[in-house]
Amino acid sequence: MSRRDQIRMSPDEVTEFLQGRHTLNVATFNHDGTIHLVAMWYGFIDGDLAFETFEKSQKVQNLRRDSRITVLVEDGDQYENLRGVELVGRAEIIEDHETIMDVARAVLTRYHDLAPEDLDGAAEFMVRKRVGVRIHAEKVVSWDHRKLAGGY
Repeated sequence: MSRRDQIRMSPDEVTEFLQGRHTLNVATFNHDGTIHLVAMWYGFIDGDLAFETFEKSQKVQNLRRDSRITVLVEDGDQYENLRGVELVGRAEIIEDHETIMDVARAVLTRYHDLAPEDLDGAAEFMVRKRVGVRIHAEKVVSWDHRKLAGGY
């Protein structure tokens, strides 16, 4: 078995890892072919990763031109503890207000300890001049160096 096969996460492990409170690194293509890379908080819409962002942001302008996207969620501060999931696919820009609200609620509940009665007000404030971005993954790459149990 290759080292790559040894460290690959199972689909259930990928799902569990992505459910953690991590930061999503989002890569899109600029008009000149260079990469635009930013960090975002994320939630889920029907199992797909999603985030909300300003509709005039560079990443949204890039995605309107070219929907290809790569995102990375990673964890670990030493080699033997490194874990990560990379998703490669297409982004869907969401402009429907109620769906953007769903994305905002998903992000808020993952990263903030809000009382349920405060969730909609916070989400409504968050979605002003924003769109949602839903990631349709076509390829998943994962690794969990902890599976090597210290062997390299």
